[in-house]
Amino acid sequence: MLLPSKKDLKTALEVFAVFQWVLSVFVIVFTVISVNIYLVLFTSYWPVTVLLLSWLAFDWKTPQRGGRRIDCVRRWCIWKQYCDYFPLKLLKTHDISPNHNYILVCHPHGLLSHSCFGHFATDTSGFSKIFPGITPHILTLGAFFWVPFLREYVMSSGACSVSQASMDFLLTHKGKGNMLIVVVGGLAECSYSLPGSTTLFLKKRTGFVRVALQHGVPLIPAYAFGETDLYNQHIFTPGGLVNRFQKWVQRMIHIYPCAFYGRGLTENSWGLLPFARPVTTVVGKPLPLPKIENPSEETVARYHALYIDALRQLFDQHKTKYGVSEDQELVIV
Repeated sequence: MLLPSKKDLKTALEVFAVFQWVLSVFVIVFTVISVNIYLVLFTSYWPVTVLLLSWLAFDWKTPQRGGRRIDCVRRWCIWKQYCDYFPLKLLKTHDISPNHNYILVCHPHGLLSHSCFGHFATDTSGFSKIFPGITPHILTLGAFFWVPFLREYVMSSGACSVSQASMDFLLTHKGKGNMLIVVVGGLAECSYSLPGSTTLFLKKRTGFVRVALQHGVPLIPAYAFGETDLYNQHIFTPGGLVNRFQKWVQRMIHIYPCAFYGRGLTENSWGLLPFARPVTTVVGKPLPLPKIENPSEETVARYHALYIDALRQLFDQHKTKYGVSEDQELVIV
């Protein structure tokens, strides 16, 4: 009987690390909802559900007030396997002083933002050594904080709500050395997430610039080369029935339902796991912004244009190192 090699065991651990993260969200949501429905309808333990909902109401604003980071969770060894699966690499181009706060804007969103999670929601890819004295706060959809237990799991990574109130709190009540991580393309960018794509949904995303101006904090552009290569996506005929349904759903709930696929549990199988392809996130130079409490639309537009110029420069300086051709441009829509 042949025993698996160390390489096989490590590969299996890496696959499990990625699989459990994607699956855990659905498992926790399904379990919490199912168990509480059962307690209310079929047992006399309905007070447990009442207590759970009471705690949720009492604790509702915590994701907007810095969250509840648990550093030991961020250092779980399973996250090291997660980062090694692709693998993920974080590259610093300039030193960042811990004497200021920052908003780091990460591109592209991709389908599940694997690189953003690996670098900024865990501490196993080297963030604390690359950026000493900086505390990352990854900002995500408020929906992740609606379900008990899931919200605790998500907040333990240092994640907070991406709302205006949350950003204001982090930039005014947590001292210095805070870095807010925002993936501004959001779910609207998923439809552009195709292998080799360099299209960003950014032209109408100006809210992060307004917040940065209101607090006078620098913006830092970051680009994850390879993020859009982690999944394939089937593009339906424009104007066809399925395509019209996708656009209708997007108008209704602001989520674009993508027909994406990757690999399965084995390397050459089909499934919903991302392909094991390297992703390098390059963090650029901070772009200083003045403090303007009530910036006009013209002012926001001017600094938004300056930010896009800095992002293009970062992309052009590094693109050929990571498989992007010299003549391929960053497309802003």
